[in-house]
Order: sequence, then C-alpha cells, then structure tokens
Amino acid sequence: MFLVGNYFKNTKIMPLVTPLSPTHNLETKALAKFFNETLGFCPNSVLTMQHRPAISKAFINLNKAVMANEGRVTSALKRMIAWVSSNATGCRYCQAHAIRAAERYGAEKVQLNNIWDYRTHTAFNEAERVALDFSLAASQIPNTVDNSLKKRLHMYWNEGEIVEILGVISLFGYLNRWNDSMGTSIEKGAVQSGKLYLEKHGWETGKHT
Repeated sequence: MFLVGNYFKNTKIMPLVTPLSPTHNLETKALAKFFNETLGFCPNSVLTMQHRPAISKAFINLNKAVMANEGRVTSALKRMIAWVSSNATGCRYCQAHAIRAAERYGAEKVQLNNIWDYRTHTAFNEAERVALDFSLAASQIPNTVDNSLKKRLHMYWNEGEIVEILGVISLFGYLNRWNDSMGTSIEKGAVQSGKLYLEKHGWETGKHT
C-alpha cells in the first residue's frame, strides 16, 4: 500500500480556526473524557468543533456509538479500519490518531508495524483483510466497492458487523475532511505514535505541525 501524498509536505500552515480551551463548554468537557481512554488527551479537532458546541457534542456521542466494542469487530480492528481509511484520503492527523488508538486498544505490535502489508502479512487473518479492503475501497473517490468485495465481506461478517465497519469508515470520512481542511495542529502524543509506526513509510506532520 502507498501512503497518500500530502500537497503541504514541507509547508507550515496555521490552522483555519483556533481550538478553544478544554473548559470552554462544560458539556463538551464532560463528554470528552472519552478521549482520555482512546488517545490520552482531548484532540484539537474536538476543541475546534466547540465553536459550535452542538457539533462537538454530537460528534463525541457519534464517535462513542460507532467505536463501541459490540463483539467481533474489536476496538483495535476498528482503529485499524480507521487508519486504512485515513491513509486512503491522505489525512496525516487522522492516520496518527488511528494508529495511536489501535495501540492503546491492544492491537498487536506486529500488526501495527505491518499494517501497510495487511493483504499479505501473516499477522492478519482473512476476516481482517476483507474489512480493511472494504475500508480502502469505501474511502476512495470514486468509491470502488463492488459486488465481488460485497460477497467477500458477507463471507466473514454479518450485517450488523458490516454496519459497524462502515460506521467507522463514515466517521473517519468526516474526520479526514475536517482535519485536513482545518489543518488541525497535531498533539505531541499523536506525533509520537506517528513517528513510531508510520514514519518509516513516509509519514510526517505536514500541515498539522
């Protein structure tokens, strides 16, 4: 797999909108405790959404619903699905966040280190491969989900699980566009995870410095 290029590779750009204080909206602050588990910090994307608190609150609740562990689509797999989606769209902010969350939710290091090669590496089973293939196809423009991929997906996942998988892809479709357009400043912890697992394949902070 290829890391999608970033047109702002060597360019430092100020965020489009300044993140607000974590205490700006108390309802958002209470809901954002969720991210202390997933990432270890409240992301700047959420702090920016607070300019319209209804958006920040709705987003956090959607995130919690989509990322809930309902069974076989594990918390770790959901974050790897998010990484593949973010890689397809080229959002380096979301790539680092997804790989960090995958690690924090117990993804095996061999998977994290070889996620580019999920189609062939023995660390991934066939159910995981088709879920990640679906993420890649569904995240491309134009969309490349076809009948063959749908049949493969149904071989390993039931309809409820497919809804979970597509929920993750769709959530990160929103996040990828938000953070790449916003030029959201990336947090120290996310940078550390990006450097650890992704830098060897060309990842860098880019516009998100």
